[in-house]
Amino acid sequence: MFHTLRLGALSALQAIDQRFDACFGAHGNPLRHLGALGFLLFWIIVATGVYLYAVLDTSVEGAYQSIDQLTHAQRYFGGVIRSLHRYASDAFVLVVLLHLLRELLHGRMRGFRWFSWVSGVPLLWLTLAAGIGGFWIVWDRLAQLSVIATMEWLDALRLFAEPLTRNFLSASSVNDRLFSLFVFLHIGLPLLLLLGLWIHIQRISRPQTQPGAQLTWGTLAALVVLSLIAPVTSDAPAQLATVPEALRFDWFYLAPHALMYATSPATLWWMAATVTVLLGTLPWWKGVVPQPVAQVDPANCNGCGRCVADCPFAAVSLLTGDLAHPGLKLAVVDADLCASCGICAGACPSSTPFRSTATLVSGIDMPQLPIGQLRAKLKARIARLRGDVKIVVFGCDRAVDVRSLQAPDIAALSLLCSGQLPPSFVEYALRHGAQGVLITGCGECDCAFRFGNDWTEQRLAGVREPHLRRTVPRERVRVVWASARHRAQVHSELAAFRQGLSGKSAGQTPDQEYA
Repeated sequence: MFHTLRLGALSALQAIDQRFDACFGAHGNPLRHLGALGFLLFWIIVATGVYLYAVLDTSVEGAYQSIDQLTHAQRYFGGVIRSLHRYASDAFVLVVLLHLLRELLHGRMRGFRWFSWVSGVPLLWLTLAAGIGGFWIVWDRLAQLSVIATMEWLDALRLFAEPLTRNFLSASSVNDRLFSLFVFLHIGLPLLLLLGLWIHIQRISRPQTQPGAQLTWGTLAALVVLSLIAPVTSDAPAQLATVPEALRFDWFYLAPHALMYATSPATLWWMAATVTVLLGTLPWWKGVVPQPVAQVDPANCNGCGRCVADCPFAAVSLLTGDLAHPGLKLAVVDADLCASCGICAGACPSSTPFRSTATLVSGIDMPQLPIGQLRAKLKARIARLRGDVKIVVFGCDRAVDVRSLQAPDIAALSLLCSGQLPPSFVEYALRHGAQGVLITGCGECDCAFRFGNDWTEQRLAGVREPHLRRTVPRERVRVVWASARHRAQVHSELAAFRQGLSGKSAGQTPDQEYA
């Protein structure tokens, strides 16, 4: 049942993605760049927080006034900075939750991805703790509610000799020293969060920590406009002798307080522990299914390092020689990090089908679909093609199932990822009888293995090695990025491609064009 619900939610998410793509484009769609957007919001929080700390009076008596006057005396600047800090913090929580939900729906937590998922779980609680501590600095009635609720929650553990809530029975019990502790926590927790973010991306090659210019400036503009339209203000000053009756509650950060009062502190502890355990163990719920790992053939590996540069998950490294073998360079695969995507095979210069060896062996390859087997399949299927316009389609196992495109005049081959395709296979297909080659894979900015689409485009454009030779007529090559649910788009692009190729001379072969 869970699997059915996940697939239904994933379908809805992809539909939303499509609508956002139509409005902002794939590169400007915030839902496709939640990780990078989270880093952007974090730095906005830090930058505005530095200014707020500079003007903050870190005393119990002066804290409220020093923050409140920003809204009234310096609304044009200080008030905007304060509002930016608050709204960026709320947006950060929303982005973190959406990022978790997106990865969950896509199933990106098992196998080689377990480390990124598990290391992200503590970041949820650090984010919440850092945000809650920020409310205390203002020291208004909402801060009063938050700090007392937090102390009641901690008292439920019975770890302290005296209840922590006794420190907040009267105004005289809250002194400057305690308030300095609040400030220290509000600075220290984000630093721990930053360390956690650094750990979170350690097993990712080229982590996307900066969104594009469109998304960056669009996000900043939206936050500034919101800050101007609805500036953040403080509630009435904290009065520990009274209980606030009506508050402007913040559900992004303070929802746990409401949940605790609706149940009990002990119940909230059990709920937090349960959520942590469930999320932390989720990668192993269905057991660990072994994935084929990329294999290096020393006889065909020249140590060029292209597989190292192209691996999305830093699973490939280069072993350099020792004193006995000073010139040795050999690719080495870390089985725990290998995503089984085949992108490394597509990057290997020895993966060209034009090699004269009877058995084609690449320097690095995938055992479930080796390059030699791919060449044999391609050659056999091209030989069986019939019709005036013969087309070879290279697809991706994670995108549209290209086997549905198989026809007398179409040879369809599915790869582990579009990035597994060496560009020389495109030229090989054209030289051996195909009039056109269509390459399809995951939707734009949504590659299941992060860089499959990007590396394929760059190789075909000649800006990344190995590249498609300039002598190959580009009008005979078409690329279509579409998710698995957009099969109609691929069929439509294929029909248009065939129509365009049929307008060329039927008797002219691609080899004649090269000449």
